[in-house]
Amino acid sequence: MAAKAKLVQALGKFASCDIGDALVKLGIKHGGYLSGLSMYSPDRMSGPSKIFGPAYTVRMVPTADKSSLSPPRHFADVIPKGSVVFVSQPKGLISACWGGLMSTRAQKLGAAGVVIDGRFRDIEEHRTLGIGLFARGVSILGSNTFTRSSELNVPVTYENVEIDEKVTITPGDYILGDCDGAVAIPPDTVEECLRLCQERYEIDEKTRECLESGDEMGPTIQKLRK
Repeated sequence: MAAKAKLVQALGKFASCDIGDALVKLGIKHGGYLSGLSMYSPDRMSGPSKIFGPAYTVRMVPTADKSSLSPPRHFADVIPKGSVVFVSQPKGLISACWGGLMSTRAQKLGAAGVVIDGRFRDIEEHRTLGIGLFARGVSILGSNTFTRSSELNVPVTYENVEIDEKVTITPGDYILGDCDGAVAIPPDTVEECLRLCQERYEIDEKTRECLESGDEMGPTIQKLRK
């Protein structure tokens, strides 16, 4: 377990772009990229801030859905320390399913960050907290009359709308997000993903040195990249 934890920690130092490229090489379709998500807090798609941790999933359903399960406790009260809260909101809604008070609770419990597959509100509250938050969009409407939580820590589906592709987010998948975007990393790929990220980093650094010395891009890439 200690060895795996060290690998995970090392992987978290890389950027979403590095990890996405590595996952493509490992056969993960579109590199685990969660297209459509962007950073809203602590800054808007800028700065060195990053979220990274295992996914704690929350499946939301329309409030009118009386047949789906209901959790025994509020989903914000059982967030595991170090996890990235991943909230799956029903599609086609203009309401938010997450707000500033939820981020306050999440931060108190030690959440590593929040990802909203949908909309959220209270931007300035999140930024004041300094919590890392990614979402598809924002809203002024709260969740009360529109959605409610249903199942916790179950597989949820994320849709890359542009390519009509669905990605399954399983509890424990590692979620990393930075100013470039967010990526889902299957746990069984961590070791190889880390190896490929480190390998590419070293190649890119050599490439950068050559370009800064005035070398041409084409021959440099041909010489250094595999």
